[in-house]
Amino acid sequence: MEFKNGEIRGVEIKALSKFLDARGWLCELFRRDELKEADFPQMAYCSLTYPGVVRGPHAHNDQTDLFYFIGPGNFEIRLWDNRKDSETYGNFMRFYAGHDCPKSVLVPPGVVHGYKVIGTEPGLVLNAPNRLYAGWGRNEPVDEVRYEEDQDSPFSF
Repeated sequence: MEFKNGEIRGVEIKALSKFLDARGWLCELFRRDELKEADFPQMAYCSLTYPGVVRGPHAHNDQTDLFYFIGPGNFEIRLWDNRKDSETYGNFMRFYAGHDCPKSVLVPPGVVHGYKVIGTEPGLVLNAPNRLYAGWGRNEPVDEVRYEEDQDSPFSF
């Protein structure tokens, strides 16, 4: 499959504002009145990734991810619409976010996604998905379709 540049249905990218004062900064991540109920977070986690390292690409069958790239660090983010029933099937998006350009990114199920830390500083990512990892009590299968080890994958950095 060959992907083409274009917007992807259901992906929401929002610029975030950092409010600075003498103590540091504050950044509002989400408001319940700005999210659809189906996208309300059910858990949250953060991860630190070292410069040059790629996380992903992978997708979820049912889970929506709500990422926050606010720094430290900067990221190259890549998304591929792999949903055959989507009017934007086959579209690919690449953009940058992080310390220099804070953004939230809502990634719906079926959209393959990954990111790479660019520059020399490690990158911190927050995620507030709408599903629990491995389900309630961690007793269900993990909802991930991984492409990292597939040498023939069209989803690569």
